[in-house]
Amino acid sequence: MKLSELAKEIGVDCAGDGPEIRGINTLTDARGDELSFFHNAKYARELETTQAAAVLVEERMVPLLPAGTIPLITDEPYVKLALASKHFARPPLRPEGADPILGAGCLLAPNVSLGRDVVIGGNVTLMSGVCIGDNVHIGDGCLLHPNVVVYPDSIIGSRCILQAGAVIGSDGFGFATTREGRHIKIHQLGNVVIGDDVEIGANTTIDRAAFGSTLIKEGCKIDNLVQIGHNSVIGEHAILVSQVGISGSTTLGRNVVMGGQSATIGHLEIGEFAIIYGRGVVTKSLEGRRHYAGFPLVEHQAWLKLQGKIARFFKGK
Repeated sequence: MKLSELAKEIGVDCAGDGPEIRGINTLTDARGDELSFFHNAKYARELETTQAAAVLVEERMVPLLPAGTIPLITDEPYVKLALASKHFARPPLRPEGADPILGAGCLLAPNVSLGRDVVIGGNVTLMSGVCIGDNVHIGDGCLLHPNVVVYPDSIIGSRCILQAGAVIGSDGFGFATTREGRHIKIHQLGNVVIGDDVEIGANTTIDRAAFGSTLIKEGCKIDNLVQIGHNSVIGEHAILVSQVGISGSTTLGRNVVMGGQSATIGHLEIGEFAIIYGRGVVTKSLEGRRHYAGFPLVEHQAWLKLQGKIARFFKGK
């Protein structure tokens, strides 16, 4: 829709008609026909270099915009983003589209559901109750156990195993809160991309990205009852044990191991080959090739020494 029409819908001013807007994206990834937003000072550098057609931004930050980018001035950029996102949300079902394409050797239970524009590789097995949304692509040799749900636009590589009840591509947990305390849904416009040779446990959920993709890279092994938030990146051959919780926009390097019930806050990075012991809570970015434990999280050897001192303290009582 025209930028002027979108601005009117969300209650901000726009001079002239403006360009045609075809989507919403981050400052870094936005193209010349997309809208972006700025609401956090730590992304000032991205604001200065964005290629977005227009940016929702507070008036004091307008001088940082590059020439040619149109400011949509508001004192609530994040709330206005939420209002704008609904205009680009995909319909839950596509009324039109191509019939599914299935490769040779596929086995489908009688009550499997396939959406429009689905492409499935060869020798894929879909068991009872599997539901595949519109425009999903699944590679060769995959096995989806009963009641797996794959939301629209998800991409799954080859030789992947999804255990019963796994949910791929459900909405990320994104809301903007108004000054009055109302929560406005940020429609999740991205998808999930899963690499080759990934295994995902029973009742694990992987959220679709708000913009762009949530990435599960090749060789990852993910246990039962794991939650992975939107826009996270799980590096090659990572291992996530049962009940791990990954907050949105977390990046794990290759071969990271997270023990049972460990968790992260969002917007941080864990270096390659790091190990987080069970129930460890990651609250800041971590160097790779080290072992960590506890809350607050410390290196594992320091945590062991602390536990020893605590035990001796109570024995002294």
